[in-house]
Amino acid sequence: MKTLFELPALKFDFAALEPAIDARTMEIHHDKHHAAYVNNLNKALESAPELYEQPLEKTLLEINKVPESIRTAVRNNGGGHANHSLFWEVLTPGGKKTPDGALLADLEKTFGGLDAFVEKFNTAATTRFGSGWAWLVLDGDKKLQVYSTANQDSPLMDGHSPLLGLDVWEHAYYLNYQNRRPDYIKAFWSLANWSYVEKQYQLYR
Repeated sequence: MKTLFELPALKFDFAALEPAIDARTMEIHHDKHHAAYVNNLNKALESAPELYEQPLEKTLLEINKVPESIRTAVRNNGGGHANHSLFWEVLTPGGKKTPDGALLADLEKTFGGLDAFVEKFNTAATTRFGSGWAWLVLDGDKKLQVYSTANQDSPLMDGHSPLLGLDVWEHAYYLNYQNRRPDYIKAFWSLANWSYVEKQYQLYR
């Protein structure tokens, strides 16, 4: 019997991120947008049911092995499911607001300091044209990189391990910020959960 992918429950109330992210945006983002990615992914995989039984991360890592007839649907909706599942963890209230230890040392070594990393990340998020994401990842050589991806493309598709991601689709911020994406990006840093990012770093390094 196939095991369908499921929408993960949020670990916090919709209003828990206010004023940086309003409750209505969180409700729509999670219950409508993310739910649609999950539903559409499950529908796409009906013609390749063996993919229900393997981790989504493996499917995205091997996206070019997915049958061509459903590859775009899996890329968009599987990527959307994976990206958002990480995003809710990154936003979890109560985590550390600054990194330390090995991750901080690596950020300093790679980018020249925490502030320099944040600036580079903000630039990636601000300059992503249209819809997409900004990322901090470990690449295939276990080196930190910052870049953005279009639409719901996941770093996993390039063999990279996502540590921290920021959704810069308009649905993530438009009710509160309208076209002021830089204000949304700035507010994001008041929410970023470095406890989770450090956990991801230790897992993949």
